[in-house]
Amino acid sequence: MTENKPAGVTEPKGTPKQAGETQSPKGWVDRSVWTERMLQRLAQSQQQTKWFALWDKVWREETLMNASLQVIVNRGSAGMDRQSTQQFQGEWTEQIRKLQEELRSGSYEPYPARRAYIEKPGSTELRPLGIPAVRDRVVQGALKSVLEPIYERDFVAQSYGFRPGKSAQQALQRVEELLDSGHEYIVDADLKGYSIPHERLMELLSKRIADGTVLGLIQKYLKAGVMEEGKGWQPSTAGTPQGSVISPFWPTCICIPWM
Repeated sequence: MTENKPAGVTEPKGTPKQAGETQSPKGWVDRSVWTERMLQRLAQSQQQTKWFALWDKVWREETLMNASLQVIVNRGSAGMDRQSTQQFQGEWTEQIRKLQEELRSGSYEPYPARRAYIEKPGSTELRPLGIPAVRDRVVQGALKSVLEPIYERDFVAQSYGFRPGKSAQQALQRVEELLDSGHEYIVDADLKGYSIPHERLMELLSKRIADGTVLGLIQKYLKAGVMEEGKGWQPSTAGTPQGSVISPFWPTCICIPWM
């Protein structure tokens, strides 16, 4: 374990950029996780291919380091334990070592997300957010860096939401191209009140992921619940808290056409 704390914060190697249309993961994957050999296997894999032995890549030191740097760059509010990103950075080496040991030993347990509310644009309603602890955001980032390339290659090219190498600007550019080519209608639709069923999500994830420890960690996040001031702990029976690092990844997994 390296003892050097990061001298300032820069974006970690392998951070996804919002540019380009390619679905090849080579430009954005965390290369400390995805070796050239794994990328070759990924390119040759089929939609029914299952991936084993991923757990050691989640708790690997460099994986956690890269994920923690991204969390520090993004900053954000403290979670239920009230630890800020600045505090985590100040104890960077110790925090990474502790997370790695907890993950390896199986003693890691995520905190419930801290419930907060923000204004919803164009509405008087308040939008609920679940803010995980900084340490949990780090582990979620590490988990995402391991899983995302496996599912990313299955998405259709015209899908832009929450994907590496994709952006809202690219989506708008595509809309303009379609309008210029003669298309006349735009359909704007949104699902209201829908919560992802945990059992269905786990069923779909297990079609590609055969590492039980990784699936167990995902289950822990889904069941961690939220802590709201004045109401205490509330269980999570469906859905994923908006605001966490990995939450945008789950809907994309459940909406893959072949699933």
